[in-house]
Amino acid sequence: MSPLLAAHRITKKFPGVTALKDVSFDLHAGEIHALCGENGAGKSTLIKLLSGIHPHGSYEGRFEVNGEEARFTGISDAAQAGIAVIYQELALVEEMTVAENIFLGCEPRRWGGFIDWPRIHREARALLERFKVNLDPAAQVSSLGVGQKQLVEIVKALAKDSRILILDEPTAALAEHEVLILLNILRDLRQRGIACVYISHKLDEVFGIADRITVLRDGSTVGTQAAKETSKAEVIRLMVGREIGDLFPRRASQPGDTLLKVQNLTVTENDSDSPRLREIGFELKAGEVLGIGGLMGAGRTELLMHLFGAWGRRQAGEVTLQGDALKNNTPQQSIERGMVLASEDRRRYGLVLEHEIGFNLSLSSLKSICSAGFIRRNDETKRNQAIFGNLRIKATGLDAIAGRLSGGNQQKIVLGKALLTEPSIILLDEPTRGIDVGAKLEIYEIINKLTAAGKAVLLVSSELPELIGMSDRILMLREGRIGGEFTREEATQEKLMHAAMTA
Repeated sequence: MSPLLAAHRITKKFPGVTALKDVSFDLHAGEIHALCGENGAGKSTLIKLLSGIHPHGSYEGRFEVNGEEARFTGISDAAQAGIAVIYQELALVEEMTVAENIFLGCEPRRWGGFIDWPRIHREARALLERFKVNLDPAAQVSSLGVGQKQLVEIVKALAKDSRILILDEPTAALAEHEVLILLNILRDLRQRGIACVYISHKLDEVFGIADRITVLRDGSTVGTQAAKETSKAEVIRLMVGREIGDLFPRRASQPGDTLLKVQNLTVTENDSDSPRLREIGFELKAGEVLGIGGLMGAGRTELLMHLFGAWGRRQAGEVTLQGDALKNNTPQQSIERGMVLASEDRRRYGLVLEHEIGFNLSLSSLKSICSAGFIRRNDETKRNQAIFGNLRIKATGLDAIAGRLSGGNQQKIVLGKALLTEPSIILLDEPTRGIDVGAKLEIYEIINKLTAAGKAVLLVSSELPELIGMSDRILMLREGRIGGEFTREEATQEKLMHAAMTA
């Protein structure tokens, strides 16, 4: 059977870099084909070629759809060929309803050209029910959580009767029950002959859903295998070019003095709201990684944002930083006192995407390289170049634009910016979300170096193996409260989930 989609020896070059080199793979009707590779391996570039963002003529090689050469000059050409792409960064109109977003650009019309609103809401409801997505079609998208928005994006693509669905890290922001819904949707699509290209760093998902797996490394295809004929260890070896024996290389530390102490902390979003955090208490010691887990909405991000001074109104409780009270602090004051936050949303809160790496690295620590209101450029460049090298950021140099880099390299810039403030306490909110195994290992080693130097890390993660593997102690939040506390030795995934779900 001839493939529905095929890529033949695709090569794509940008000034100073070859993003893809002789990449080939094919996709059959009713197949789920996973693409795996480290950040920077070329997956995103390949998607942009398939979707028409990089048009025909800007690359070498040949794409075929149903055996015919595909020459996409724009996004609409790819859509007409039956290709729908769901990107990690969602493309929804926040001010519109779920139904309006689903049919945006292809609204059914009545006689005279008027939009048929009753039909839009009726068909949107039918689509949501068909794919078991429990959302109100009349709800405004801005009122939804990130995971719910992801599901709307998927239903929007399916509403166009696409034959080829390309999903880029579709579960990065989904809760566990939403992941199960998505995977069931994909299995149903496979039964109906729809083909999917599935891009994910979560190998458990890949092996649970994919028929075949193609691995990219450094812009080239290094292998395609049936999922049932390979293993996670082999895929990781192909991705990074080396064996990885320990995915969570946490080194034992000797906790020192208490750097951060939280007592009976109760916080609301606004003065008139009910508490989002209730009676939170813990201590964080020098040289320690304290993990924070919980289901989506449990209050993990709110806790870190409040401690940093970027969210919420404290209604009760005390926070002390290195022995001194911390109250009504701003992010700038927190940084000045040695506490810094690396946000979970690096593209929204962590980076100025249109600016260079060097510009971003300096943002939180300009005071240390300024004299009489002027930046000492030589000092800035020397300092930034050192951390650029230490973090192994893969880019042409400090003048590379941050928004054009892979997710893993963007995350390293966020960490570098934070570390240049010379903090004692680092608040890490989902520091490895959406990045590959190799980049994760590099970030884990950064965490080890920080704690070995006597710094303390508060680590929020939705991945239970990561929490267990990289934390010295773990707190599980449940509906804004602490549901349980565990040492690394005590923690199991079952215990952590029980603490996160059971009152």
